[in-house]
Amino acid sequence: MEFPESDFGVGTIDACAPPCLSLYQPTHRHHPENVQDPIRFRNLVKTLESSLLKRVSTDEAAAILQPFVALAGDHEFWTNSRDGLAVLGGKDTFRVYKLQRPVAELAVVADSFHIKPLLRLRQAADRYQVLGINRAHIRLFEGNQYGLDEIEPHALVPRTITDALGELVTESHQTVGSYGGAGGSHPGMHHGHVEKVVEVDHDAERFFRAVDRAITEHHSKPSGLPLILATLPAHRRMFHEVSHNSQLLSDDVDVHPDAIPLDELRKRAWKVMEPHYLAQLDKTIDEFGSARARGLGHDDLGTVAAAIVGGRVSTLIVESDRVIPGRVNADNGQVDLEDMSLPDVDDVLDDLTEMAARMGGKVVVMPTDRMPTTTGIAAIYRF
Repeated sequence: MEFPESDFGVGTIDACAPPCLSLYQPTHRHHPENVQDPIRFRNLVKTLESSLLKRVSTDEAAAILQPFVALAGDHEFWTNSRDGLAVLGGKDTFRVYKLQRPVAELAVVADSFHIKPLLRLRQAADRYQVLGINRAHIRLFEGNQYGLDEIEPHALVPRTITDALGELVTESHQTVGSYGGAGGSHPGMHHGHVEKVVEVDHDAERFFRAVDRAITEHHSKPSGLPLILATLPAHRRMFHEVSHNSQLLSDDVDVHPDAIPLDELRKRAWKVMEPHYLAQLDKTIDEFGSARARGLGHDDLGTVAAAIVGGRVSTLIVESDRVIPGRVNADNGQVDLEDMSLPDVDDVLDDLTEMAARMGGKVVVMPTDRMPTTTGIAAIYRF
């Protein structure tokens, strides 16, 4: 079963009774690049099988792998890929995530799911949403610097002005089109037409207010993601004036999404988002530097592991592409480095990410070139 990225959380981890299978691979959206994707997937499933047979019988392995095998043969699934794929499976669970970011190939069997790549996508500072709006309808998108996809608004978000205003909307045949002439009025417009223009503007304002309330309540608050407005300059000022959404950025994309290709919308949205993304990373880095100077931060793997188990870590920073094979003792935080090919061995950073999240810590998965340390890990302590 396919799940959206936003559905992933720590609760997903609890759904697995060992052995837990985690598979990641980069995928492609278009032909002919995507032809090789199911072949690579089958090869990764074979890797899972080899590792799984070290733990369970042949029949048990076949039962656990059955959903993976079925997915490999699902032609429709592979013709509608995104940029990456994550598949988590076990005896009683099977979850599939199409990702908006390429991920490194990985196939591992362990006592828990390998979650760091998914947490990076969920918690990365580069995620944002785009609201496209005009006087008639809205479109909603979610993405990052690598990809942008249209998403279905919550059921309580009005899609059109009619959804928002119903019979109270000014009849379309009575409305006046775009403004013209000096001062924004139509040349020769008589009094009745002016009244209709005012009514249309009032309708648009009420529509924008209704959309803003619903997007704030059902998207911005739950996700915590920055919101970028994509609309014509003529509508921008009105929306910002009525909006009470604290996640709405002050800079916008000055075109409605209907007018440009999706990838062009992504490029324009990322131009707006990038300064905010870099500022968030810099803030986290500065907070770590300040904490370390006061004895409330550390970057030694073993020291940080013990602090996580002890509930001392408020913010954990892990390097996105670093893998440290080994085991972590959940009782005392002792780290034993091992060979990744051995049964029960996972990524230490991934295990520590899971532990920190379970203890209520904030996890920041950071690109290698922005990491404030060279150890792959950094922690800010509560005390």
